[in-house]
Amino acid sequence: MDLHVGPDLANDAERAAVERVIAAVGPSVVTVGERLTLGGPHRAAARRHLLLPALHALQQAAGWVSPGALNLLADALGVPPAEAYGVASFYDLFALERPANPTVVRVCDDIACRLFGTAAIDAVLTDAGLDDATRHPSPCLGVCDHGGGALVQRVGEATTCLRVAAGAATPVVEAGPLLARARGVHPTSLDAYRSTGGYGALAVAMERGADAVIEAVTASGLRGRGGAAFPTGVKWRAVADQHGRARHVVANADESEPGTFKDRTIMEEDPFALVESLTIAGFAVGAAKGWIYVRGDYPRAQDRVGAALAAARAASLLGHDVAGSGWSFDIELRSGAGAYICGEETALLNSIEGYRGEPRNKPPFPTTHGLFGLPTLVNNVETLVNVPHVLLAGPDAYRAVGTTESSGTRLFCLSGHVARPGLYELPFGVTLGALIERAGGVRDARPLQAVLLGGAAGTFVRGDRLDIELSFEGARAAGVSLGSGVVMLFDDTVDLTDTLARMARFFRDESCGQCVPCRVGTQRVVEWLQAPTADAALLDDLDAVLRDASICGLGQTATSALRSAQRAGLRIRGGAS
Repeated sequence: MDLHVGPDLANDAERAAVERVIAAVGPSVVTVGERLTLGGPHRAAARRHLLLPALHALQQAAGWVSPGALNLLADALGVPPAEAYGVASFYDLFALERPANPTVVRVCDDIACRLFGTAAIDAVLTDAGLDDATRHPSPCLGVCDHGGGALVQRVGEATTCLRVAAGAATPVVEAGPLLARARGVHPTSLDAYRSTGGYGALAVAMERGADAVIEAVTASGLRGRGGAAFPTGVKWRAVADQHGRARHVVANADESEPGTFKDRTIMEEDPFALVESLTIAGFAVGAAKGWIYVRGDYPRAQDRVGAALAAARAASLLGHDVAGSGWSFDIELRSGAGAYICGEETALLNSIEGYRGEPRNKPPFPTTHGLFGLPTLVNNVETLVNVPHVLLAGPDAYRAVGTTESSGTRLFCLSGHVARPGLYELPFGVTLGALIERAGGVRDARPLQAVLLGGAAGTFVRGDRLDIELSFEGARAAGVSLGSGVVMLFDDTVDLTDTLARMARFFRDESCGQCVPCRVGTQRVVEWLQAPTADAALLDDLDAVLRDASICGLGQTATSALRSAQRAGLRIRGGAS
């Protein structure tokens, strides 16, 4: 049994990194090395959520998380050593072996970037002096509009993301109400944000009161933009009704769905919009604490959101007595560490708490038993930044845009073989063909073989099915998924079997391993695609087990793209034929 901290010791740099993280929570926390005696379990539970930030600090300081560093963390935070190791080993961005090179480069080889090969990214890395660095293939880095990207980790330095313009020279951002400030307003200037109406919605919210805010959100028909499309107002009301209990609000900015980059764009181009929107959500549901959980592959987004939080605090728009209202509320920024599964809301909550990012069984739901066991509102970034427009324009005006069941606009992530890749904001109800035409059509005017809607967990449609209405009801009628807004084009040169095989490996590698159907089933799908002949009955069984018995959406949707490609009659060879 794992009852003790091991004999390995941390070095001075590792100790200093951990002490900086622990010191950030204030004097009530015991110093590094102090034994947990009186009140130990309670005090340990109160500090365990520092485990993930401390692991990030160690990775940056030393380039890896050594046995001595893990021992230090286990002792300082009161976390069993085996559990500390289990958390560190869960995330892709933490190394548990000393790297051969102080610089590690993670090069995206996922479904969008692999369409353009490695020549462009190799040139960018060479220009940056990184040709001798240690390279590793990486799942999607969320820069699909650039047609290639790499994440660079250097010992002692902040992580950076290099982007390649393999598609358009500059990816497009076609703005509507949500993206109105993108590339037109300085993203780190609070004054610039306020000069364009920023924080006007928070003032309206405080003037009308929390109940009126929730009523407006409900009347607007706003639905979640992360993929589930759950009515936003219903979720807000469920949390607000938990009277007599402390509450949390969380912005889920861990978009890791291949082909998705909308939340990254919002955070990089308009970070104050997210901060204001989450503040409104906190006010509406009666929370005192908010969290923004950003995927670890988004260093620029983290920097800009962090700067926006600091500016908001300095202007008394966060902290004690927000905007003179007498209400106290603050937001903490948390970085993920390379785990697709943490986009699932309960896995994200576990990650914040300092546990492995494994989904929880539901019920209970986060609205009653969420972060630290308390009522918690979790919303996607795109969902949240719709709220100021609802309050300023009014729910009726908001609902007048879009369709009957799909109000407002939607952000569509165009990538792959499209002439002008980028982020497009259009009203719900636009057809797939009109959207693609808006983006310049197929790159080099080649025939369109297929379109992937919704990302790796989404569905393929044939290149001639361009009359699909892009709305919740339109997608349902067509038997497809809008998911996270991915629209990825594949021309006639693409080997879709290779694409599907990469998607299958993605699900296998990103499975948290908690449940047998997903842990084993995703590997069997990889093997099925590698087989020389098709076994239709086996795939049917795998599909049924994954959908019906997996704990969360990762396993439940692991075969969605493959089955949709088969139904569409797309060219697939080998075991997938």
